[in-house]
Amino acid sequence: MTDSTAEPLATYGWTAPGFEGVRAAFDANFANGSEIGAAFSAYHRGNKVADLWGGVADADTGAPWQEDTLMLVFSTTKGATAVCANRLIEQGLLDPDAPVSTYWPAFARNGKEEITVGHILSHQAGLAWVDGEMTAAEALSWEPVIEALENQRPGWEPGTKHGYHATTFGWLVGEVIRRVAGRSVGSYFADEVAGPLGLDFWIGLPEEQEPRVGSLVSFIPPGVSLESMMAVASGEPDPVLEMFKMFLGPETPLGKALFAPGFALADADIWNSRAMRAAEVPAANGVTDARSVARMYAACIGEVDGVRLLSAGQARAAAQRRTEGPNFILMDMDVQFGLGFMVHSSAIPLGGENSFGHFGAGGSLGWADPDAELSVGYVMNRMDIGLAGDNRSLELVKACYDAIG
Repeated sequence: MTDSTAEPLATYGWTAPGFEGVRAAFDANFANGSEIGAAFSAYHRGNKVADLWGGVADADTGAPWQEDTLMLVFSTTKGATAVCANRLIEQGLLDPDAPVSTYWPAFARNGKEEITVGHILSHQAGLAWVDGEMTAAEALSWEPVIEALENQRPGWEPGTKHGYHATTFGWLVGEVIRRVAGRSVGSYFADEVAGPLGLDFWIGLPEEQEPRVGSLVSFIPPGVSLESMMAVASGEPDPVLEMFKMFLGPETPLGKALFAPGFALADADIWNSRAMRAAEVPAANGVTDARSVARMYAACIGEVDGVRLLSAGQARAAAQRRTEGPNFILMDMDVQFGLGFMVHSSAIPLGGENSFGHFGAGGSLGWADPDAELSVGYVMNRMDIGLAGDNRSLELVKACYDAIG
């Protein structure tokens, strides 16, 4: 975190008349030391009403956050993958109630015959982790993970409860998309979503875009892996380390889910690497900016410059809650899912009952509220520990609702 006694970092951009409170909330996040670098954007009734950025894109070099700075957004990527799946559902090419093996025959092994497309989209498949270990190179390749998931036995009876498939969601849903659409999820997203809307959003970043990418600032010290933090330390017990072990250790459900298909991905440095950004990890490695996230969600609930991604009916279906009760992986939190999206709940009280979107680890966010005709996107480089947002984005979203009354 930055020194809250230092001069606030510079911010730039604009807001539409009436949305000045959004700018004030954005500036406040920098003034109180919560941000290093960040961007926020909002659309209302298909029009952009906020476009803000500021701070430092690379904490090591001091390079400023530019208007076109990109950032890896972790699970905010799941929202983009869910948009792809919902488009295929709307086109009648994908049935959420059909077994996954209808489209992916080899999936029907080891007790997975009855798992439906809806189960994998709503985190009910029981495939939140992969047994065994993979190298980073294997985990960033497609086929080794797909083969492991084909052979994996569910960790719980599919459909009986839900638990966050933090990384495996992307390979599970992505492989179904690949088989239905005849191209990878990154290619499908580029052709059918990002291209028509002119988004700066990639699942599999082209090398020529690398100079625009900011550097994530993890809560894990540089050069240290989470796995090494879990190792038994000598000397006096460290209460912070003990907390990490309790919730994120390699044998805990959350630890296994967050770093599937192997703890090679627990190294904080890999998430700032070209290898990670170049791969297709459709649950976690999207690279984008805030205005692209907000624009994508705006096109899910309305028309944006002549483009609409989902019909009103499909948007309602996407936001319809398909889970109930505590989330087995997320420490029994009330985090609920529709068709690939997080939906309104006591833990995520954004918008109304028809709202949907996705948070990313560290704090990034994309969200749509069709009733309020509002969509937002938030990206940042200083990661917080939460998996469902923090005060930075929540204050920005609240300011948007205040602006529209």
